[in-house]
Amino acid sequence: MTIEEIQDLIHTVVASGIAELEVQRGENRVWIKRHGGVTQEIMIPAAAPAAAPGVHVAPPVHAAPAPGPAAGAGGGLADLTDPSLQTVTSPIVGTFYESPSPGSPPFIQAGDRIQPGKVLCIIESMKLMNEIESEISGTVVKRLVENGQPVEYGEALFLVKPN
Repeated sequence: MTIEEIQDLIHTVVASGIAELEVQRGENRVWIKRHGGVTQEIMIPAAAPAAAPGVHVAPPVHAAPAPGPAAGAGGGLADLTDPSLQTVTSPIVGTFYESPSPGSPPFIQAGDRIQPGKVLCIIESMKLMNEIESEISGTVVKRLVENGQPVEYGEALFLVKPN
């Protein structure tokens, strides 16, 4: 199963509102479960062949939506209602890290100027550290997530005032 297929499955879970999805193909098994508006991805190696491989879908979960950008972290008292602000979103599901290692300074902070290609953060997904680079130039206004926080595909990470 490829990363793209897993991302498509996660997107399907989020878009449909189902609580849980399990897919098995040969020895590969993916189980995706939603908890209170947050999608978690868990890879489980197949210990023994399943009696009936296929897809199991649980009923939808009706939970309150996840907190919006106002509940985020970092940054100062910037005007977050400015319509010119652009949002940098997560391209994958994983864990957000603001620096290359614990104790290191963050890649960027509120007030920093960025250019396309500048590393903004790392998102760990399936034991891989993925550097997330800027696609726009501007000034970082606010970081919207906490260091070490799980993030979803498409979740807002930073607000940027473009040049």
